Amino acid sequence: MSNPWIAIGALAVVALAIPITMMAVSSLLRPRVPEQGKTATYESGEVPTGSSRQIKFNIQYYMVALLFVIFDIETVLIFPWTVIYRDAVGAVGMSKVLLPMVVFIGVLVVGLGWAWRNGAVRWVRSPRATKGADTYE
Repeated sequence: MSNPWIAIGALAVVALAIPITMMAVSSLLRPRVPEQGKTATYESGEVPTGSSRQIKFNIQYYMVALLFVIFDIETVLIFPWTVIYRDAVGAVGMSKVLLPMVVFIGVLVVGLGWAWRNGAVRWVRSPRATKGADTYE
């Protein structure tokens, strides 16, 4: 019988070799066309102003991203519960299975309501970003 660590080591070598090889080949084959647009700072569609040390972005993007992460984690936590729900109800009863999930979802709904009331989910466009956006040239 072979050692299982050999397979894990081989998988680790392959997992490192494939991306490194792909990056090396792409750096050799890609065209080198220097443009000012390629070196410009870009962050979520906002037009930066000032130097790279004083770039100002709309905080709204980060608020929406944090809310997405919270509700993405909610999905990850609810999915296993839905898989074992029927067996768990048979084993311990409906109230012991349903109550913790209702409390969990209730806390998330209260958090979403708070974020909605404070304007965290309302997307406000910056006047700098919309300047000239209506013209197609």
